[in-house]
Amino acid sequence: MTANPWLLVIDMQPAFGNPESPWFVPGYEDCAAKVVRLVDAFGDRVLFTRFVPPRDPDGSWRSYYAKHKFALDPQSRPLWELDQRWYGSPSVASHRFAKWYEASPLVPPNAELVMCGVATDCCVLGTAIEANDDGRTVRLVADACAAATDDLHSAAMTVLSDRAGLLQLTDTDSEVPRL
Repeated sequence: MTANPWLLVIDMQPAFGNPESPWFVPGYEDCAAKVVRLVDAFGDRVLFTRFVPPRDPDGSWRSYYAKHKFALDPQSRPLWELDQRWYGSPSVASHRFAKWYEASPLVPPNAELVMCGVATDCCVLGTAIEANDDGRTVRLVADACAAATDDLHSAAMTVLSDRAGLLQLTDTDSEVPRL
């Protein structure tokens, strides 16, 4: 383990935290309370990601946004900002589910990663696996992640727990005292 791990916080945005949003994640507030503790503990070694819809979807994204038209509506733009608790914090944005490609240049090459955020079954899973593919060790803070349903969260945890040696599941109480 490195002495100065980095916290990568995935997609803590109104699109997933606002109950009015079509993509609302019911466990978002519980997740956010733990993210607050983690962000405080990691200090300046924190990077947020944001999911943002593409301006002009192409490929498979066309059919995706045909189903989720609200996301492309200019009036939905506030949904894609960081949660107000972290507004203005260092962040990267991407229209892809996995965000490691955008985040990696901002995280020191030898830093161990600690990840949390939403949605466990999509953007968190994709980012963690992409970081593993890039040779990074990841500690995923399971209780600081959430998905649209508990079943989706559990299924993602099952998939991720099978990445022994590349990824370790942990929890907030275990991570905060490490620092």
